[in-house]
Amino acid sequence: MASHPPKRRRLTPPRSVDGQGSTKTDTKVQKSFFKSATDWNLENDYESRPRKGKKDKKKTIADATTGRLPVKTATGSWVPQDDVESIASDAEWLESDGDHEVPPDEPVPRAPEQPKIPERDQIKNAQEELAKIASLINEDPEDHPGAFKALAAVGDSRLKAVRKLALLTQMAVYKDVIPGYRIRPASEDPAVEKLSKDVKKVRIFEQALVTGYHAYLKTLATHASTPLVKGEKRTKSLSSIAITCACTLLGAVPHFNFRSDLLRILVRKLSARMPDADFIKCRKAIETLLHEDEEGRPSMEAVSLLTKMMKAREYHCDESVLNLFLHLRLLSEFGGKASHDDVDRPDEAPNGKKLRQKKEFRTKKQRKLVKEQKAAEKVIAQADATIAHEERDQMQSETLKMVFATYFRILKARSPHLMGAVLEGLAKYSHLINQNFFGDLLEALKDLIRAAELGESEESGDEDEEMADTDNDFSDVRDTSREALLCTVTAFALLAGQDAHNARTGLHLDLSFFITHLYRSLFSLSVNADLELGAKSLHLPDPDGSGVDKRKDFKVNLQTTTVLMMRCLSGVLLPPWNIRSVPPLRLAAFSKQLMSICLHMPERSCEAVLGLLQDILHTHGKKINALWNTEERKGDGTFKPLSETVEGSNPFTATIWEGELLKKHYCPKVREELKLMEKSLRSI
Repeated sequence: MASHPPKRRRLTPPRSVDGQGSTKTDTKVQKSFFKSATDWNLENDYESRPRKGKKDKKKTIADATTGRLPVKTATGSWVPQDDVESIASDAEWLESDGDHEVPPDEPVPRAPEQPKIPERDQIKNAQEELAKIASLINEDPEDHPGAFKALAAVGDSRLKAVRKLALLTQMAVYKDVIPGYRIRPASEDPAVEKLSKDVKKVRIFEQALVTGYHAYLKTLATHASTPLVKGEKRTKSLSSIAITCACTLLGAVPHFNFRSDLLRILVRKLSARMPDADFIKCRKAIETLLHEDEEGRPSMEAVSLLTKMMKAREYHCDESVLNLFLHLRLLSEFGGKASHDDVDRPDEAPNGKKLRQKKEFRTKKQRKLVKEQKAAEKVIAQADATIAHEERDQMQSETLKMVFATYFRILKARSPHLMGAVLEGLAKYSHLINQNFFGDLLEALKDLIRAAELGESEESGDEDEEMADTDNDFSDVRDTSREALLCTVTAFALLAGQDAHNARTGLHLDLSFFITHLYRSLFSLSVNADLELGAKSLHLPDPDGSGVDKRKDFKVNLQTTTVLMMRCLSGVLLPPWNIRSVPPLRLAAFSKQLMSICLHMPERSCEAVLGLLQDILHTHGKKINALWNTEERKGDGTFKPLSETVEGSNPFTATIWEGELLKKHYCPKVREELKLMEKSLRSI
């Protein structure tokens, strides 16, 4: 039989030493606890406890009572300095928040420094990266529209060598990738148009190409205007490479977007006073653009920028910049006539009104067919990217107006270093000048000839002395004799390509001033040592001269002084508009003078003058054959070769005896020309 477990007895608490137990002691402790609890301020203690919520934004930084800054506790709250000790004691007393220990200050870990890569390795890495991106674009540019930004990102380096490589690589890439048409902006695309996957892919590539190309041109403009660092070679500078890239792109893709940005880079360089290798490079690029332009718009943009640049600089620019106008295709293509403010077109009357065309009768069916044909031709022209003849003529006329406006402003400003270039251009474009421009132009040419005779300008002589210190770059010697010949050539060429009779009767043009000046300058021209030397002729400087060569290597008009003189004499003695209207007195005076100057001229010039005299004898032989007869005279008095006027020289009282000396000339060709002339005299 199982036994029951023994019953546990409840033990009483142990008695105290005095034997009364602990009941009395516990009672005293409780009474003292409750008595002290009445003095506690629990609400104040709870209020002073740190809170873990959001900071009070309205709480001021400084305590209003003490005026001292608060202190940030370990929990992140801000409290006044007087309450720091109480809060610390409360934190110890209130054990509900646990231990509040302030963590020690730990050092902030620094980022590991990247190892410095040598510049040589950086350049090699950049070359590999540029080659990789360029090969991706060349393989399939439409699949990599973001590669253009990657190329530009490689160029954002602190190393100049990497930036140069990036510029040249982008230039080669854009030169190969740019299509043969202009890309319209995305804003012109219809928003509701549904595009196929392939078309959308092409559109994305085109917009990426245009965006990257525009950013690249901005980078080129920034680098091109960067001044040269001291000690750096210009051929290897960043600005020189940027200008080379701009010139290459202008010659390769002149049809693409942002052509005006490229032209601004080149024109800004052409505004420099001192020409250098980059200057010549920009000038040749614009020459090529003007020569190969078939549309007309690029030429108009280039001329507009050049005229604005010269006007802003008050025409203190190099002479070769103005000679760029002579490369325009207006000389062979434009059929109208213009001045600095208006244009006469071939289909207009002289007063500017359009000629009335005869109306052709058409049936309703024919009118419908003509209308459909015009619409089809318009669509075909737009698809072929061709330009209409009317639009091209309009752009060429605007270009011609800007050119003549620039020439006329320079004539009025009397810029000495540009006067020769202006006269060269006016002589070239004289057949494109309308009659409304004749009066002002001829007066300006007369003033130039008067200034050439005096050896100084009448209006700007004092100004040239004041600006001598500032314009030392253009202190070249003016060839006044050549300028006077150019003035005469221009004056007679104005009438050569137009209705001279109507011009003289309607505008009352008088060219006797130019004829008289030419007659008086024949003797001085015959003894000119540079009479047969052109701009590119090999010639040693005169040891007794001033050492200044008047001829320029960048002259576009390479005609020698002899050629200009022969053009003037042909216009005076054999005018194409009315060859029979030359008076006999003028013919006789010039014939006698020409035979006299043949004794002093070089052999080629002498041959040219004798050939001109032979043509005069063939046309006007009966009027002047008495000059070769010693026994026949048509006037009284003496011959005055140095007379102020042609009529006052009294030529018919003289005899041409110079032929007897020319028969013994050292050149056999001169002797042959003289024999032919005498043969013509015997046949009269």
